[in-house]
Amino acid sequence: MALKCIAIDDEPLALRLIGEYVSRFPSLQLVKTFEDAISGAEYLKTTQVDLLFLDINMPDITGIDLVRSLKDKPMVIFTTAYKNFAYEGFELEALDYILKPIDIRRFTRAVEKAVDYYRYKNKAATDETEESLYVYSEYRMVKIELGSIEYIESMEDYIKIHITNNKTILTLMTLKKVLEKLPAGKFQRIHRSYVVAVNKVRSIQNRKAELANIQLPISESYLDFIRHWKQG
Repeated sequence: MALKCIAIDDEPLALRLIGEYVSRFPSLQLVKTFEDAISGAEYLKTTQVDLLFLDINMPDITGIDLVRSLKDKPMVIFTTAYKNFAYEGFELEALDYILKPIDIRRFTRAVEKAVDYYRYKNKAATDETEESLYVYSEYRMVKIELGSIEYIESMEDYIKIHITNNKTILTLMTLKKVLEKLPAGKFQRIHRSYVVAVNKVRSIQNRKAELANIQLPISESYLDFIRHWKQG
């Protein structure tokens, strides 16, 4: 089933280009285009779509304000000539942020992300096993394979996700919230500051969990983890 999408942009040439690009993807169905944000906003109040391609700097209302006004937000891909709106897009949890002139390769990556995230959300709704995690980082949504996660570290309002090859991803989230998104049993909290991938723990000694490149403390409140790990 194709994702229903609309495009809103005050530049007719940009709309035609988006329409041409969308036509190349069987996974997308462009149902409507709008040259002004107000008409697009009115349409979205009565019609549900899956994906919105949206310019930001428009004369009547900005794309940022349009998204803020929506009660039921579709997935949003901002298409803009301005880099300075990236943070606002991040706050609104935009799926992606493409700079004009829009390159087909960059457009393709954004569409693939939208299709993957749509499937992810619908699998989650039916409680199917997930193999990936989606978080917002560096002003766009990032897909992380669960098998690549070593451990997750709390940094007050942010978390740092440590993945293989010593890479990290920083996102605005709490450990409690990320645990709700992860498969129960495969990831466990061992400290107020740490969640570990259970299968990445190589050994436990002196209340410390040894991973590939680090030892993490196991606090008094989470000593049950040791028993769980041994039984696993």
